[in-house]
Amino acid sequence: MWFYSSGPMPDETQQAPPASDPSTAPQPNRRPRYGGKNPRKFHEKYKELNPGRYAGDVAKVVASGKTPAGTHRPILVEEILSVLAPRPGEVAVDCTLGFGGHAQQILRRLAPGGRLFGLDVDPIEQPRTEERLRSAGFGPDVFQARHMNFAGLPKLIAQENLVGGVDLVLADLGVSSMQIDNPERGFTYKTDGPLDLRLNPRRSPSAADLVAKLDPAKLATLFRDNSDEPRADNLAAAIVSARRIQPITRTAQLADIIRSAFAGGHRSSARELADDTVRRIFQALRIAVNDEFGALDNLLRVLPTCLKSGGRVAILTFHSGEDRRVKQAFQGGYDAGHYAAIAEEIIRPSAEERRDNPRSSSAKLRWAVRA
Repeated sequence: MWFYSSGPMPDETQQAPPASDPSTAPQPNRRPRYGGKNPRKFHEKYKELNPGRYAGDVAKVVASGKTPAGTHRPILVEEILSVLAPRPGEVAVDCTLGFGGHAQQILRRLAPGGRLFGLDVDPIEQPRTEERLRSAGFGPDVFQARHMNFAGLPKLIAQENLVGGVDLVLADLGVSSMQIDNPERGFTYKTDGPLDLRLNPRRSPSAADLVAKLDPAKLATLFRDNSDEPRADNLAAAIVSARRIQPITRTAQLADIIRSAFAGGHRSSARELADDTVRRIFQALRIAVNDEFGALDNLLRVLPTCLKSGGRVAILTFHSGEDRRVKQAFQGGYDAGHYAAIAEEIIRPSAEERRDNPRSSSAKLRWAVRA
């Protein structure tokens, strides 16, 4: 039987419209996938890296005694404020701006009429800190950031026509947590990354460059001078032997080479000894790559001429090589009459601060007052 319709017959060759494509449909926001219960890799810690949005989560991290990823917790803040005693109208220099924690507290005490210059060699973190302090209400009239090494402090004073020098100088010589935590900067052996260790990645050489070109004697000297490494000769020889087989370009590579020197010992004690040695070798390379001792020696030499009469300086160190230089320079300046007073004893973080912020454990604070 035939049926007729007044409308057009359907085209049997025409395909039905496709079902909606799931790949083009809006997807719900999901947290990043990571192994285990909690994120461990730097880039997975999206809450810690976005404190404005996840303030409560970041507060929990701080309360647990940890430093949130991508941030830095200033050390000995109250002690530094007590030593420097910033007053309204004074001019201060934070030689190591970092995350800006110390600078922010000092700026609050310089108002009205005071100014602070923040120096930093890190071209990655400095703009972020400048933006952070601008958002906190510190405009160019009271705060200015400079991309420069603190050894250039006399140049800053001349450029800004600060006749007689400045009232306050602070130098926190520790590496910031933002640099340590990010594996792409190569400051830590706990997470694999490029063997870099440069505070300013635009300058050469990197740690990988030093490891590749220095002969065993120079490597051993570097390890002894910068970190008092007792096994410097053996470790230098192991590194040179390993690089003949394969270039050493990763932090995990170097750490494994150092640990291999402790094979065969008691498992727990050997591992602990090996990790201590890895830490010292990384420290020695970092100091060499950034010429940290050279910059500190230059700063200590020019400090008296950069401070006004009665000006105060506070320096926070994190290992014996730094502290020894500061102690000797302050004592020499006092004996020569450049300083009217210096710290008789070092100031250390309290037990409470060390518990809340374990990265403060090795900090030592010394101060001096210009005659």
